[in-house]
Parts: sequence; structure tokens; C-alpha cells
Amino acid sequence: MERMNTNLTYEQKDYAVFLPAISGFFAAFIGRQRNNSNYIPATRLPPSLTHGVESLNYLNPTQGQFKYKWSLYSAGHADLNVTKYVIKEDMVRNRDRDNSWLLGDSGGFQIGKGVWEGDWKNPACPKAQKKREQVLTWMDAFMDYGMILDIPAWVCRSPAGRDATGITSYEDAVQGTYINNDWFIHHRNGNCKFLNVLQGENHTEAHDWYKRMKHYCDPNQFPETHFNGWAMGGQNMCDIHLVLHRIVEIIHDGLLEEGIHDFMHFLGTSRLEWAVMLTDIQRAVRKYHNPKFTITFDCASPFLASANGQIYTQYEIDDRSKWVYRMVPGIDDRKYHADTRNFRQAMLQDGFFSRFDDSPITAGLKINDICFYAPGQINKVGKMSVTSWDGFAYAMQMCHNVWAHVNAVQEANRRYDTGIIPNMLVKENFNRILFRDLVDEIFSCKDRDTSIKTIEKYSKFWMQIIGTRGTVGKRTINSSTNYSLFFEEVDQSEETDFSEDQEHNLEILENEENI
Repeated sequence: MERMNTNLTYEQKDYAVFLPAISGFFAAFIGRQRNNSNYIPATRLPPSLTHGVESLNYLNPTQGQFKYKWSLYSAGHADLNVTKYVIKEDMVRNRDRDNSWLLGDSGGFQIGKGVWEGDWKNPACPKAQKKREQVLTWMDAFMDYGMILDIPAWVCRSPAGRDATGITSYEDAVQGTYINNDWFIHHRNGNCKFLNVLQGENHTEAHDWYKRMKHYCDPNQFPETHFNGWAMGGQNMCDIHLVLHRIVEIIHDGLLEEGIHDFMHFLGTSRLEWAVMLTDIQRAVRKYHNPKFTITFDCASPFLASANGQIYTQYEIDDRSKWVYRMVPGIDDRKYHADTRNFRQAMLQDGFFSRFDDSPITAGLKINDICFYAPGQINKVGKMSVTSWDGFAYAMQMCHNVWAHVNAVQEANRRYDTGIIPNMLVKENFNRILFRDLVDEIFSCKDRDTSIKTIEKYSKFWMQIIGTRGTVGKRTINSSTNYSLFFEEVDQSEETDFSEDQEHNLEILENEENI
């Protein structure tokens, strides 16, 4: 391994900012141990974790085994009652706000899947109104920035969502989002800044959505309560041609102004190539239009991987190649319960992996810190689990995965700056074309029409860039045709929630750990 940075906040430099989408299980684990000193017995704690379980809290600037100040947390798995103390959310509610930054996801996914029931296109629906009020109050109380409660355009294609919400068409989703936007813009208290979420499953819908929703960011129409930036959902976050077009439109509509609209978030983005693409865009916009402009992007992959029994082992960032993080099934065997070999060395010696890059979490672990249960040993609730991992083993590996993912994103940017380029961001011909040069050319244009013409001039180049959902070329024109694609070992969906199987895995753990 080349680097093992423990202060990833310092290493962030001027790159687009990756936000780990914190799972409810992980947040609950941190919160429980903060309120019960015996939650994890001292005999269970590896000596290398110098602050015990709190060492896993990377938002803690003094006690985290590594530090990283940025994350996303979803209202969709939060307790939205702000009047009571919620132990399992202490990590996000009782954080050092001077040294951490959280973006709140509004929970539109829960609406789409029918979890939050109500007639969302009816402003008088009690169920929808209650949830609308709860989400806004929760965001204002605990988040630095938050996404407005949008109704995703795909809801009408979700049988559960359609039946539970009354959203049966694209137009219904637009009308429901109007209602939520109006509520947020007239009732926010100013503690949280809000991002205007852009949806749409194809270019036509995406352009229409922007035209109809952009006024919510306009200080001329809403001098005190306008939204403070943008969140790219649906087709807007997976199609680079559309992304560039949209940002040009936003700039020349006067809606990406310094100190007014400084943030833009890309939902569900984990591809390493997109990490450096977004950095290129951020740098160009800062250079020519808004020096404070910051792009963020999120995914839940570090937590989803652990829920599926997988662990990040390495990244592959070579010139003119596909860039990937590698995750594979972790060691899970009760025969290791008394094995005190170093975690990494044991995995390599026993042939599980050919390469494993340690993190500040795994560097001091023994193999039996992960494979905790002995053969025949029952868990805390008196049952025989199928895994040798207890809840603490899951939490440690989740934290390792967070470090591995953030470090890979930062390393990709470092190498990119030295001239190492992923295959899809360069077109080799008589005159080599680089993505960064095209982006600089687009945003250096003084007027809208010239910028748009420049984008169209290089349309063939955009066709070779794989989208965040694994699509490429013309297949990115309609995201509804490829909704659930993934690439390599990393989840690519817009969702930050767990699948049914993953929920089942963590439900077992929660019962075991009494979370």
C-alpha cells in the first residue's frame, strides 16, 4: 500500500467532495456505545483502537482513528422527532459542528418505494403534511445542508410507491414536488441551507423539470428564503452530456452565484472516473464563475458492502484503464476465533486475497477481532448465528470500507493531477482530446449559446463516457431503461437505503446487539 493517511480532511485539497452515506446501523452503533460504557466489553476492544468504539467515529476530530469531516445522512432512516433524545443518532445529532459537515437526504426514496404513505399530490393530505413538516424540522435542527423533499420521477414505475402515494405519472411527481418546495421555502428557519433537487428520467423530462423548478433558487423571487444550490438526481446525475448542459443553463440563468448558490450535489455516484470528472467541473466553474463552488457526491457502498459480507481490499488506478475499487467476501469462519495473527497477514497467508490495503482501522486488528464467535458459540440473544461476525465486527469493517473508499477517491484525484488518466476520459487520435480541456473550454465561454455549441461540438466524446449507473453512449439518454445497473463491485444506484437482503442481515445484527 502506498499511503495510509489518518487525516483525510487534510488530504481533501480542492477535489470534489465524496460523502459516505452513513447507514442507520453504523450511526446507531456509535450512539449506543456513547451512552453505555459497557456496550462493548473492554475485553472485546482491540488495543489498537485507542478510543474504543468511538475510534470508529470518523466525524470525531479528536478521537476518530482517522478523520473525515464530510458525510450524508438520510431522513429516510432517521427518527424525525426532534423533541426527544435519540441515542442511536447521537453520532449525527451531537457532533462537533465546527469540524464536521452533513448533508441531509430528504427521504424521497421512501416516498418512491411507498414507505412514506400519503397522497403526496394533495396539499391537504394529513399523512403527507406530517412527514413534510417532520423532515423540514429535522433538517433545520441537525443538518448543515439538506435536499428538499422531492418526488422522484420514477415513482410511477414503482408498484408499491404508486399504490401508497397516488403518484401515477411524471406530472404527478412534479405537482407533488411543487407542494413540498412551497412548504420548505415558506417555513424554513434558516439554520439549514437547502438544495433544489432536479429529477427526470430522460432529457425531455430533465429539461422540463429544471425550467419548472429553477425559480425556487431565484433571490429575486424569494429574497430571504430561496434555495441555496442544486442536487442532481435522475438523468441529471448519470449523463455527462446532460450534466454539462444543465450547469451551463444554471450559470447563465444567474443561479450559481458566489455566496448564494455554492453547492451542487450528485446523488448515488461511486465511480472513480466520475470523482475526477466532477473535480474538473468544480475547478472550471471556480475559475470562470464562482470561486466558492463545491461539488459533493455520495454513495452507501462502504456500508452496503459490509451488510453483504464484503470488504474493500484495494483500488486499481492505472493509466488508460478502467478505475475500480475491489471488494470481495471477507473472511467469515468460526475456526479463526482463537487465531491471533495480524488481520491482513492472515488473509494473505491463507490465500483469501492477493492484495489487501490496510486502513487505520484494520492495521492493528487480529483475525479473531473479526471472526469473533467460536464454533458452537451462541450470540447475545441466545441464538446460533450463521456468521462468525458480531455487530462490532460489522461496524469495524464498515469503517475500514469508508476509509478505503475516501482514500481511493482522493488517490484517484492525486494521480489524475500527475497525468494518469482513466481510459474513458481521453480520446486518442491525431490530436489527443482530454476531458479536463473540454470542460475548461466550455466554461470559459462568455455566453450561453457558445457554451452549448461547444458541448454539442464534442458530443461523440461524451458518448464514450460511462454513466454513474453503468450506461454508456446513447443508453444514457433514458435512465428508466437501465435503472438498477451497477459497475464492478460497487453499487451504482441512486438509493442510499439497503435492499431487503441487506436489511435482513442488519436486522439480525440489531437484534443481537439490542440496537
